[in-house]
Amino acid sequence: MGVRGRLAPSPTGYLHIGNAWAFLIAWLAVRAEGGSLVLRMEDIDPDRSRREFELGIVEDLKWLGLDWDEGPDSGGAFGPYRQSDRLGYYGQVLDEFIRSGKVYPCYCTRKELRSMASAPHLGEHVPVYPGTCRNLDAAGQRHREASGRAPAQRMRCGEKPRTFVDAVYGRQRYVPAEWGGDFPVRRSDGVYAYQFAVVLDDAAMQVNQVVRGRDILHCTPRQLVIYEAIGAEPPAYIHVPLVLDAEGERLAKRHGHFELRRLREAGVAPQALVGFLGWKAGLLETCVPCRPELLAARFRKENLPHEDIRLDHDILSLLAGISEQGSLA
Repeated sequence: MGVRGRLAPSPTGYLHIGNAWAFLIAWLAVRAEGGSLVLRMEDIDPDRSRREFELGIVEDLKWLGLDWDEGPDSGGAFGPYRQSDRLGYYGQVLDEFIRSGKVYPCYCTRKELRSMASAPHLGEHVPVYPGTCRNLDAAGQRHREASGRAPAQRMRCGEKPRTFVDAVYGRQRYVPAEWGGDFPVRRSDGVYAYQFAVVLDDAAMQVNQVVRGRDILHCTPRQLVIYEAIGAEPPAYIHVPLVLDAEGERLAKRHGHFELRRLREAGVAPQALVGFLGWKAGLLETCVPCRPELLAARFRKENLPHEDIRLDHDILSLLAGISEQGSLA
């Protein structure tokens, strides 16, 4: 089987320049190898996912000149291609994990975990799970449930380190404490965790190459635990540097002025943004308008940059100026 990659946006907002960067690299990494590409809507968050964002994302991707071989709009052999339509499958796998003891019910709240003096933290909001509920017996579970608590389901990780080789950042090795230890695969309100759903979907859709931002590089070991649990081979990983604003802050969907739809309304041509991102990826010697197809012929994942991309304050003026130039293709 050849390369199978995916574009997996979350329809919780409109795409911005940082999303365009990651999706362009994902597209190039597949098309450069003559592979196939899946579009999957990761609408697993019922509170934030909206249909209008999905439609806007599709519009933005097509505006950039990106295409796909399978997806919610075109069908395919591995559908459905919306996570909200795959909940039954997640439930089947989780039930098997429960029966086999790969997961266990956890009654701890975030507030409790943060307040535990013995619990080290990976960051401000990410406590390392101390194993409070790992060995609860039936009586202990009944006691917790009698107090009105609904459990999350938490994955057993053990003590084994996980290693993998990233195409950009090289060999990675993490021990459980470095990714937070046992982690939830379904929240107490019944919503499945991103880590769980994305692995099940990638495995079921035979995705063997994953491109995403370096900010979730540390999440990869959790996903390797799930791949191991379902007996599937993990994909090849390509983690790319992030796009930051002029102050060095990571772009987010709340930064509306970086949205592709805003750029489009301002008269920025898609070839200008593609050329700018291709230049930042080291695929063009100068910043000139370009179409994705031309960049695919020049793409080499081993040549991708390691450092984050920092946008200038006048990025809109820069892109507008590039739009006025003649396109390479």
